[in-house]
Amino acid sequence: MKRGKVIGSNTVRRNNKAVFIRIGLIVLSIGLLFLIAKFSYNHFWKKFNSEERVSSLYKQWEAKDYRKVYDTSAAILEKNFLQNAARTFHGYSAFMLAIAQIDNAEAQSLLDESIINLRIALQYAKEDVVPQIEYMLGRCYFYKDYANKDHNYADLAIKYLAKCQEDGFEADDIFEYLGFSYVALGETKESIRAFTQVLDDDDRVSDTLLLTVAEQYCAEKQGKVAKTYLQRIKKISNNDEILIKSIFLLAQICLDEGDYEEAEEQFNEILKKNPRDADAYYGLGMVYEKQGDWAKARAEWRKVLNYQPQHLGARQKLSESR
Repeated sequence: MKRGKVIGSNTVRRNNKAVFIRIGLIVLSIGLLFLIAKFSYNHFWKKFNSEERVSSLYKQWEAKDYRKVYDTSAAILEKNFLQNAARTFHGYSAFMLAIAQIDNAEAQSLLDESIINLRIALQYAKEDVVPQIEYMLGRCYFYKDYANKDHNYADLAIKYLAKCQEDGFEADDIFEYLGFSYVALGETKESIRAFTQVLDDDDRVSDTLLLTVAEQYCAEKQGKVAKTYLQRIKKISNNDEILIKSIFLLAQICLDEGDYEEAEEQFNEILKKNPRDADAYYGLGMVYEKQGDWAKARAEWRKVLNYQPQHLGARQKLSESR
């Protein structure tokens, strides 16, 4: 009888234990299902929210609200480092904010940020987006180089601009960027070749561009060709600084060609705009020296020293002609 009670008690215990196990498994299953549902919901919501925010970047970009694009893309990347569309937009917007900056240090910082983001984006970009990113990288390096006296970035500007062209990307300003980058590297023939692609487009031709082209032709000892571009500047420019530079270069070409009358006229034209221009007086002295009129030449070189006492050329000429 006692034995039967023991057996019955053990049976009850086993049954109770089985019940508890079943209840535990049910609770655990419900918990797992809840966690899975919660994870799926959060994942779906995050993905939906991320896609919504990425979609908003396109609208902000079209509205040219580059600060908003910059902030929105930064927020997306903070939660999803691998979101490449946001990475690309962050690089683009940083560039646009950089070129609008007055503070050069801030502009350089934004350009650096743009380059870092675009180079990362380039590694994971879809094939049809690659040429556009290459183009923007070329522009970034061009503006970095523009502020760099040693021109450490011109070769990278050329690399990415040429690459985007190879990949089929077209933009009106590519040849202009290439031309100025070649100028920075002292590659005059390549710069002329690039600028030639722009010069037929009157809407894109500026006085700065024409002056640069003229300087490149002068470097190649093609003064006659340079003169045609310098004459164009005189017709279209309202910038006195560029006008004086172009007139001075034209006067120098005339002097080298032996057209002393025209050279004299050009130097005098500079002095009408700026009566204190020491280099123009020096140029007139050179004209009179070529004509054998040493008295007039020395008189002009003395005027140079009135406005620029340390002018080495004038000092040397006065010393030699004593």
